[in-house]
Amino acid sequence: MHPILFDFGPFSLHSYGLMMAIAFALGIWIATRRAPQRGIEAKFILDMAVLTLIFSLVGARATYVFTHLDEFRGHWIDTISPIQSDGKIGIAGLVLLGGVVAGFAAAYVIAKRKRVGFLTITDILIPSLALGIGIGRIGCFLNGCCPGSPGECTWCMVFPEESLTGSIYPHIHVHPTQLYETVAMFCVFGFLLWFDRKPRPLGMLTGLFLVLYGVWRFYLEGLRWYEEGMIVTNIGDMRITVSRVISAAMVIAGVFLYLKVKNKPPVEKIKP
Repeated sequence: MHPILFDFGPFSLHSYGLMMAIAFALGIWIATRRAPQRGIEAKFILDMAVLTLIFSLVGARATYVFTHLDEFRGHWIDTISPIQSDGKIGIAGLVLLGGVVAGFAAAYVIAKRKRVGFLTITDILIPSLALGIGIGRIGCFLNGCCPGSPGECTWCMVFPEESLTGSIYPHIHVHPTQLYETVAMFCVFGFLLWFDRKPRPLGMLTGLFLVLYGVWRFYLEGLRWYEEGMIVTNIGDMRITVSRVISAAMVIAGVFLYLKVKNKPPVEKIKP
């Protein structure tokens, strides 16, 4: 675990921030190369990606705050201030799926305002999103956050006590769920690019991602640790978290979209 990679005087290079920067840069590079094949200018994708990223961060933060209200009572400014009331610099606490939902919403609004097909945009960006989630989870692993639950597999590991995971499960082997998601998303990224080699109906790639990621994330939630604020209810032995609710909604939306477009004619790509 290496939450801080380098110190430059009063400034520190955090592994999570670095991984997010790498994820964004690679994702944008891939998307801008895919965009012209669908008749979209690379500059439009770049501008949209920046705006979508901003809204994704807002959505991820808002979801965290909503599910951790007690943490901010009496000092609400900490929800948005980069300088926290305890003197710490930085805003900690994001819910990835909240960011994904906000990002989709932002892309929809921007596409409508610019009169560009929403599904055209999502089909371009979806592989980059899968890759970005995978790289981002490496940052989570290095930061020691997003804890997994105790396990007995040979690859389960003990996190340092100064990390969030280690403070919850000191000297206990836990599932490295961060790396599970990294491997899964890299596989989804590769599959989507392979699937997209042939012309497909508009929106099919987006539908596939929603189903694949939704199913995977719903399963992974069973191996994650969550505080009470993130747990909606329990159905028997199954814990229903906020992320599981969003994951189920993604699966339903993905199946609906896939079935809606599967019999439509494929969209031919524009050769460079």
